[in-house]
Amino acid sequence: MLSLRQKLSLGFGALLIIIVVISVQSILNLSRLGISIDVILRENYRSVLASQQMKEALERMDSGVLFTLLGYKKQGEDLVRTNQQAFEKALHAEMNNITLPGEGERARRLQDLFGRYTADLESALDDRSSLDLRRAAYFIRLQPLFQHIKTTADEVLQMNQENMSEANERARAIASVARRRMYILSLVGTFFAVGFVLFTGRWILHPINRLIRSAEEIRRGNLDLVVQSNSRDEIGRLSEAFNSMAASLREFRRSDQAKWVRIQRATQQAFDSLPEAFAVVDLDGKVEVATEAARNFFGMKTSARVQDLPFDWMSELFTRALMSGRGIHLKSPGMIVQHFVEGKERYFCPEAIPILDSNRQPTGVVLIMQDVTQLRQQEEIKRGLISTVSHQLKTPLTSIRMAIHLLLGDKLGPLTEKQAELLVAAREDSDRLHDILNSLMDISRIESGRAQMDFRPVSPYTMVLEAVEPFRRAAQDQGVTLIIDLPEDLPEVRADMTRIGHVIGNLFSNALKFTPPGGTITLSAKSGANEVSFSVSDSGKGIPAEYLPRIFERFFRVPDQGAMTGAGLGLAIVKEIVEAHGGEVAVDSREGKGSTFTFTLRKAGLEPAKENHP
Repeated sequence: MLSLRQKLSLGFGALLIIIVVISVQSILNLSRLGISIDVILRENYRSVLASQQMKEALERMDSGVLFTLLGYKKQGEDLVRTNQQAFEKALHAEMNNITLPGEGERARRLQDLFGRYTADLESALDDRSSLDLRRAAYFIRLQPLFQHIKTTADEVLQMNQENMSEANERARAIASVARRRMYILSLVGTFFAVGFVLFTGRWILHPINRLIRSAEEIRRGNLDLVVQSNSRDEIGRLSEAFNSMAASLREFRRSDQAKWVRIQRATQQAFDSLPEAFAVVDLDGKVEVATEAARNFFGMKTSARVQDLPFDWMSELFTRALMSGRGIHLKSPGMIVQHFVEGKERYFCPEAIPILDSNRQPTGVVLIMQDVTQLRQQEEIKRGLISTVSHQLKTPLTSIRMAIHLLLGDKLGPLTEKQAELLVAAREDSDRLHDILNSLMDISRIESGRAQMDFRPVSPYTMVLEAVEPFRRAAQDQGVTLIIDLPEDLPEVRADMTRIGHVIGNLFSNALKFTPPGGTITLSAKSGANEVSFSVSDSGKGIPAEYLPRIFERFFRVPDQGAMTGAGLGLAIVKEIVEAHGGEVAVDSREGKGSTFTFTLRKAGLEPAKENHP
């Protein structure tokens, strides 16, 4: 049995032989044709041309003799001498180009006749003889020689023309034979090529197409097929290897299916043991696996599509996570959605995290719905408790402050120095407690929506200058440089000027506390698409990175800040006020490099943003 390589070598080798034979035949035939044409053009054409030249020169010489007999001696002699040289030159060319039998004899006869003609020519041209003698010499001797020479030249010309015609016929015959041979060889080559193409389809293309169809079937998941092969060449061995591969894949599929079932069941059991509601979703939005809470609370059963569930926020989270390639919260971290489960009100904090492959391309999304119902309830209890305690403490604290004020005013009698010192300390602590209670009540009112906000278009330049003005003297006394960097073309913002003044004042006060003498505080702003961003930067010692996530929590104070820190409510109030305006607040700080607090306010004239509080 021939191998595939031998089959291809046999077919292409035969085609190569045919091409070589055709090429050799073509070269030989063209060479023969070239030789024949060369004979025609090179040998016979020269003799024909020489004969024509001799005839023309002889006729002009004859005309020159007649000119002399008519009395035109000079013109006649010039014509005779010029054409005599032309005749001799043509005769010399003919003598050197004898190619045909009998041509040499005629050429020598021409030479002899022309010699006699030139001898008698002098008698006809000699003007010392009488005109009658010269005429007799012309008509009796020159004229017969003229006719004889002309006839002989015609014979030479005719011989060469006939040979040229014969050579042309021979060339035609050679070309006809070459054409027939080329037709035969081309026909043989065509039949052989067609046969080779047909056998190629049988030997190569059909088995390869069979392998392609088998590969397509395997791609569709059909691993039970067997490729049939009747040859032992490379295609046959490839078919056997293909069948072995399919058998291995069938074995792998059986083991992988069992492994996949085990993994799927173990994963589902692990998911069901988790209390939180979250699910793994593929790129099309189909749920692959979900916890029991996700199935019961949100209907996220296996193969359910996120887009078909009655939760627009879930579809939005899924789409944004796939497009951005990073974790996405609903509008902002801490955003809570309300959902009723079995008639009970529950709150969830949703988040979508994309699953990325090694090339950082998303392959799916994990949807997490963190149940914050208990945290929210605790937060509401804490808010209620703080609000209640704040109101309950405010009345007795007011009485205590009034009593301290009366005692320090000597209206109830003089005080000793020690008593006055104790009362001053008590007054300072009561004032500090009063500020804390006011801050707590302020936060409570803002969170509950009971705080009255006077929103109106405000110029950022005016708002910032009024808020910072009370701190200029303190900054100057402390040796801190204050820089206000506000572009003149800033648009107006929608804000409660008093509340935002409190925000700017709080941030500036904190910056002044932690900026050493010689430092700088910069208050800047820039306009965005729908909002204006304000920043307060200082050159203080900065905030450690581990405390930045908690910096806006109420009652949180960065450790090791000394006596400069307050109750930890200032930044919490700042956050509540900014978010009540529909903006966001953030901090960026590095130890030893200072801190930058940034908050945003919406531009005036735009639709007010919805609160982030439920």
